[in-house]
Amino acid sequence: MRVADREKTAERLLKSSAEKFYDPEVDIDWSAPLVDGLFYIPEQRISLYGTPLYDTLSQEQRIELSKHELASIASVGLWFELLLMQMLVKVVYNTDPTSRHAQYALTEVADECRHSTMFARLVERIGCPPYGPRQHTHRLGKLLPTIGYGPAMYGSILVAEEILDRLQREAMNDETVQPLVRMVNRIHVLEEARHVRFAREELTRGMEALRGFEKPYQKWLIATVSMMITRTIINPAVYASVGLDVREAHRQALGNPRFQETIRWSGERIMSFLGDAGLVGKPGMSAWRRSFLIV
Repeated sequence: MRVADREKTAERLLKSSAEKFYDPEVDIDWSAPLVDGLFYIPEQRISLYGTPLYDTLSQEQRIELSKHELASIASVGLWFELLLMQMLVKVVYNTDPTSRHAQYALTEVADECRHSTMFARLVERIGCPPYGPRQHTHRLGKLLPTIGYGPAMYGSILVAEEILDRLQREAMNDETVQPLVRMVNRIHVLEEARHVRFAREELTRGMEALRGFEKPYQKWLIATVSMMITRTIINPAVYASVGLDVREAHRQALGNPRFQETIRWSGERIMSFLGDAGLVGKPGMSAWRRSFLIV
């Protein structure tokens, strides 16, 4: 990709941020009623869609499962936003704060604070638990701001953001999805476009400056974090919401070709970019395959 001067990019992104941003407390009507009979994510994106277990569910149970899967996606997204903010603050800690680069990083932290609040309000509004990642993943996540740096750090951000972005772009235009959910998706998509541009350029610059002996670690780290993201996005506890056996439902979801294809489809753009950048390869290939992002 073409990479502009770092300060010029940051200046442009700062101007865009000032001209167009949303406050979820003001711009979303949280009191708006939920609509009976509408899904919370597109039906074909439900993790069990197409499995024998899914065929046993009533329409009401399918909608209920979509609601809990949305709560899992939103709360896992919130968890990763918190990790992202820590990583960005670490960047600013070691950067001249008078630079536009540092100031845009701080602006992105402010955006992510609002997004985290928005996701939390969404989970609260639809009446679901804030599932988040499973406990062992939550504990491992604490390491990421410490061990993450350089291209893999920005690449991990991009994997999480772009997978969510593609799912949200589809859902925000799907009239079978709740209007409140579509509005949340629309706001997040519009603001994340700036973050994606920033991270892609930083990753490209970082790869150009990377020393050869660092590349295996960078490839391993981004593959491992990406696997953690895709395996965490649906917390298995959601299946209890419709009376399913959690272990069996989780087994069928992970083995579901449609769910695996959803993950690959949502990650198509970012995987193409990471491949071109030189971040997909050994020693991370086992983790990439387990992530479902590649076959």
